[in-house]
Amino acid sequence: MRIPVTGADVERAVGFTVEELRGADAAVWGNRAGPMDCDCWDALEHLNNGVFSYATRLAPPVPYVQGRPTLLWDRGGERPLPLLTDRALGPDAALEVLLTVGGLVAAVADARPASARAWHVWGTGDPEGFAAMGVVETLAHGFDLAEGLGVPFEPPPELVAPALARLFPEAPGDTDPWPTLLWATGRGALDGRARRGPDWTWHAAPLSV
Repeated sequence: MRIPVTGADVERAVGFTVEELRGADAAVWGNRAGPMDCDCWDALEHLNNGVFSYATRLAPPVPYVQGRPTLLWDRGGERPLPLLTDRALGPDAALEVLLTVGGLVAAVADARPASARAWHVWGTGDPEGFAAMGVVETLAHGFDLAEGLGVPFEPPPELVAPALARLFPEAPGDTDPWPTLLWATGRGALDGRARRGPDWTWHAAPLSV
């Protein structure tokens, strides 16, 4: 039986990620973030804004639908995203933002009724789906950041498995959850399965019971 994803899972994911990344020296944050085409600073800002967007989609009384006016996500310029941190304050300040936006997703996902829906490019999701997106977004990019920063990163199976099952129902259920999530998000091969290309997606829409 599938274990539902809740806000507590999001908080665990961001807490684990922050704890692991805090071990890196500030001097290496200019390194490339694993497979991403940017440095670790930009990768963390991408992650913070992605997680923040999941909360803003579900939070309004009428959740987000495609084309509805919302935050200005692309402001132009060198750093176009709405959430930015002062890099002079060091990486801990940006990691604090991850804890903040993770807490927002957790609170909103748990507060909204199961019948709530909000648009995502990979399917109109329910609150559980957005909680799972918060977990997967955090852990996948946490892996990218850890590769760039040179720190270990292997979240526990019980944290990974519920979000993996929710967003990737096509993934094998008899393999270790963490390598399977890396395979599902195009970050590695798995038991003879070729590495997925950049066109991989997840299943945001509610799963059939």
